[in-house]
Amino acid sequence: MKLLILGSGPSAIAARDWPRAPFDHILAINNAWQIRDDWDDLIYPYDFPADRMPTAIAPNQRVIEDDAFVPAQNAFGGFLYAGATMAFTATYWALHALKPDVIAYLGCDMVYAPTGATHFYGKGSPDPLRADISLRNLEAKSARAQGFAARQGCRLLNLGTGESRLTFPRATPQTLDAGVAIDGAAMDAALKRERALGYDTPTGFHDHIDADLDALDAIDALWLKAAGATSHGAAPTQKAA
Repeated sequence: MKLLILGSGPSAIAARDWPRAPFDHILAINNAWQIRDDWDDLIYPYDFPADRMPTAIAPNQRVIEDDAFVPAQNAFGGFLYAGATMAFTATYWALHALKPDVIAYLGCDMVYAPTGATHFYGKGSPDPLRADISLRNLEAKSARAQGFAARQGCRLLNLGTGESRLTFPRATPQTLDAGVAIDGAAMDAALKRERALGYDTPTGFHDHIDADLDALDAIDALWLKAAGATSHGAAPTQKAA
C-alpha cells in the first residue's frame, strides 16, 4: 500500500489537483480533510474543535480518534518517546493499522512562517512547537518514526520541496521508490535506553512523568545517528504535558 498523509502546512494545498494514483489510501490530519474529498481516514486529537469536522462522512470513510491511535502509538513505545503531535501519531497509527509499504507526506513539515499564513487555511496554532518534553527535537522524533517504519519494510518520504523538520528522503508522487537507510546499531541502542527509562504513557498523556531531559536528549541523538540526520537542536522547553 502507498499511503499519502496530508497535514495542514501551506504546501498541502498542492495535493488538491493531484490524481489519486499512485496512492492507494489517503490519511488526512485535522483540517486537511478540506483539501480533497476522497480521503479515506481522518485522524484528529480529543480537543479538535467540533465545528472543524466535516459535515458529511461517506460510508467508505473513517474517523480515527484516541481510542484507536493511543494504543497504536503505545505499541511503538508511547508518546513521550515518539512525539506528542499528530504528524507522528498519524504515522504510528498507520504503521500499526494499515502496514503500508510507503508513507508519503505533504504539509507536515512543522515549519511556520513568522508572518502571514502558517497553514493552508490561514493562520493557525503551531502545535509541534509547543513547550512539551516529547517535542524537544522534532528531527529526532522524525528519525525515530523513520527507523520503526524501515524495520517494518515501509519507506517514509517527504513530498514537500521547502524547509522541513522531517528527516525523510525527498520524493514526488512519481518517485516513491526512494531508498531509506537506517543504522541498525544506533536504533537498537536508542531502543535499549528507552526501555531502561521505562517512561510509559498508557493514557496518551505524560504530565505525570518526571523525565530526565538529558537522558531524553541522549536518546534523540541516537535516533538522529540512526537516520544519518541533523537537527536544529533540543528546544529549551520546561517539563510539560
